[in-house]
Amino acid sequence: MKRPVAILALGAAALALSACATLQRGPVGNSAVPEPARPLDLQRYAGLWYEIGRYENGFQRGCEGVTATYTVRDDGLVGVLNTCRKDTLAGELTSIEGKAKVVPDSGNARLKVSFFGPFYFGDYWVLDHASDYSWSIVGEPSGRYLWLLSRTPRPSAEVRERILNRAQELGYDLSLIRPTQQPSA
Repeated sequence: MKRPVAILALGAAALALSACATLQRGPVGNSAVPEPARPLDLQRYAGLWYEIGRYENGFQRGCEGVTATYTVRDDGLVGVLNTCRKDTLAGELTSIEGKAKVVPDSGNARLKVSFFGPFYFGDYWVLDHASDYSWSIVGEPSGRYLWLLSRTPRPSAEVRERILNRAQELGYDLSLIRPTQQPSA
């Protein structure tokens, strides 16, 4: 009797995990994601970034005031700390820590990021960035995820337009971008 229950439980767990993975997937906003435009200096990329827009996804649903902090670790990996305020800028602060490893021969612009131990790594491609590292555009090969990042919580209208124009040049559907609320400087 225990064996059928265990098989049923295992099957239910597998179904639940596949349902979660399916629910996480949004529409494809870029069916031909390009390779990153230029190499990345990880030391200059390290530090605090503010998300100014993204393609909505299940794991960030309702997030506002989103930030990402990257650190270059002594072991050659990149530390990742993502924070979010639930539903409003005054909402509960949540965070998750992860790590990333650079994909060889990618000019440091393609990374594999994990928040869940050694079993799952997601793609993180810095598709383009300002020469002064004041903004960056991050995606991955499926075209379902996109993040627009800035070093300031509210970049000027000109900088925001430059980022959006560049994302569109890279093939992204701007109508799918969800602006992220950020606090005043």
